[in-house]
Amino acid sequence: MAEDRSKSLLELLINVSREVATALDLRTVLQRLLFAAMQYVGGERSSIVVLDDSGKPVDATIVYGKRFHEHTTQQLRETVERGLAGWVVQYRKPALVPDTSKDKRWLRREDDAISKSGAKSAICVPLMARDRLVGVLTLVHPVPNTFNEQHLELMRAIADQASVAVLNARLYAESQRTARVMTALAEGAAAINTSLEMPDVLRRVLNQTMQALQVETVALALIDNISGDLVFQAAAGNNTGNIPGRRISSGRGLAGQVVKTGRGLVIPAVRQEPNYSEADNLGEIDMRSVVIAPILFQGKVIGVLMAINPVSGSFDTDALLVMTGLGNLAGTTIQNARFLNRLQKAHLRYRELFEDSVDPIVITDWDGKILEANRQAVELSGYSNDALHKMEIGQMHEIKILKTGLNFETLKHSGECSYESVLFQQNEGTRPIEVHAHRVEFEETDSVQWILRDITERKELDALRDDMIAMIYHDLRSPLGNIVSSLELMDGMLPADETLRSMLNIARNSTGRIQRLVNSLLDINRLESGQQIVDQNAIDPLVLIREALRDVEPAAAGRHQILENKATGVLPLIWVDVDMTHRVFINLLENAIKYTPSGGVIEIGAQTLSGTSVKFWVRDNGPGISASDRERIFDKFTRLRGRGSPSGLGVGLAFCKLAVQGHGGKIWVESETEKGTTFWLTLPVAQKKVVTGQLKRQTGRLVMKEERR
Repeated sequence: MAEDRSKSLLELLINVSREVATALDLRTVLQRLLFAAMQYVGGERSSIVVLDDSGKPVDATIVYGKRFHEHTTQQLRETVERGLAGWVVQYRKPALVPDTSKDKRWLRREDDAISKSGAKSAICVPLMARDRLVGVLTLVHPVPNTFNEQHLELMRAIADQASVAVLNARLYAESQRTARVMTALAEGAAAINTSLEMPDVLRRVLNQTMQALQVETVALALIDNISGDLVFQAAAGNNTGNIPGRRISSGRGLAGQVVKTGRGLVIPAVRQEPNYSEADNLGEIDMRSVVIAPILFQGKVIGVLMAINPVSGSFDTDALLVMTGLGNLAGTTIQNARFLNRLQKAHLRYRELFEDSVDPIVITDWDGKILEANRQAVELSGYSNDALHKMEIGQMHEIKILKTGLNFETLKHSGECSYESVLFQQNEGTRPIEVHAHRVEFEETDSVQWILRDITERKELDALRDDMIAMIYHDLRSPLGNIVSSLELMDGMLPADETLRSMLNIARNSTGRIQRLVNSLLDINRLESGQQIVDQNAIDPLVLIREALRDVEPAAAGRHQILENKATGVLPLIWVDVDMTHRVFINLLENAIKYTPSGGVIEIGAQTLSGTSVKFWVRDNGPGISASDRERIFDKFTRLRGRGSPSGLGVGLAFCKLAVQGHGGKIWVESETEKGTTFWLTLPVAQKKVVTGQLKRQTGRLVMKEERR
């Protein structure tokens, strides 16, 4: 008896082995295994669930009688997580249930109620291959107590014999699936990346998606960066005419869920999906099944890709994996297409600005060869565009090597430089120009942009201004000298009348101001032309400060301002042009008086600096100077706005700067808006000089007699 049983069992194992070992297709192996179990053990229905290495169900086959039964992903999940199969997975032990109505491990669904199907008998065994759980095999008989220990032993034998075959078939299916996915993605990448023109990119993404998943309709939507809504950009397939341009509000519908989570969805039955809403409705499309995958770029969701209604009726298990891969490919390509589009627009805009610029612009390489020139450059130079392309920038204008450096080394290091030069025209004429050179990228090449601004009118105005200044000086100097001499004579002839003396002092102060202005204009011309200061003498800076304060005291008193002298200590003699330095202090003090409100305080002071210089300052509590204006406050003929509106030519501070620098000193300004302004300057200390005379006035000048040891 035992021998016959062993023989029968051996024949069973051989037959089962033959059935499952001759196939590699997972579905075929599962079907043969189920039929073998039902044939040799018995039962009305059977099922097998295949698990991956993490214990998650990847496939299943269910047989009712001789017909295969469809299942859903949710059913698979419930089978493995709950019920008899779940118990077997958890404990990795076989289970024999004589009566399912009396065993809590049995999971009843609506169609399996006692009133409908009644009690049953069931066997469930794990499929173990090389100590790995690869699946669960279940056999059900409609009559309770049909299965016994012998049936359980047969099921365990079948499971042991078939487990390796199931594992091999699963691995083979996974490799085939991976190969299919990789092939689809490789073909998709090759097709999608063929072009970076946005319409072509979108069309190729849709075509590859439709071809890979064999669906009726595909659509692609991108996130609007402003509103956050999904806006459909393109669609292909059935009834897609009204899809482009449709919007899905941020976070709404299934597509909004994909954007929010960054994970794709497979919806086998859309109408039964609880999260389905009207936001997912795409017009005339009858959406039955859908796969939605995120379009990602650098880990960020920029849109979604939708595949709707598979031709076969249901999506393959690879559908989401393929869609996710296509979404990643699409994201990179779409973003690259966007970048290209922006680059093309920027390039077009640069071209338009380049051609429409009011200034001549020339592009060269770092050897100076002209690569491009705009219309203004052609018109100003007189050369044709073709002729300019054969020239070097040095043939077009005089390059200032001190600014650009030899072989443009300084320009390469700083990235830009500016200077005044001369443009050489084709007719052998010249034009004064202001050159601004910048390092730029042109046609993906490191290049130099030269802006050659025509300053002919400015130079002519400068010449007219210089002529006017010279005329003013020469025409005023002689009669002004006569007025000063006459006032000096009147000083000795007038009777001791206080009113007359007051009027005479007003006249003398006014002529003194005119003399200082005329002399400052002349000094500006001399210093700008590079002439050295030669009439230098040693003088006590305290004397200079006292004389300057005395000269401006009437103006300060008229505005009820307080003049404070902070230079009360012992200071070394300074080596300066006495009259020029006196005018520097007068200009700074008068400037402070102009901008300080009535009743304000103006301070002048000095201190020794490093034994070689004396540092002076003039401080007011006026409205201050803005940071932008501080850069140009020492420019000639500059009048600043926002500090009141006092009159003047705007040459006082320009003269101060040239005079101080002409002595080898420095001058600068510090200011805070609404807190006042301080002008600082340094002047050199006299070396081996001894003062033997006294400060006196002669025709508006301060003179210090001195002798050398």
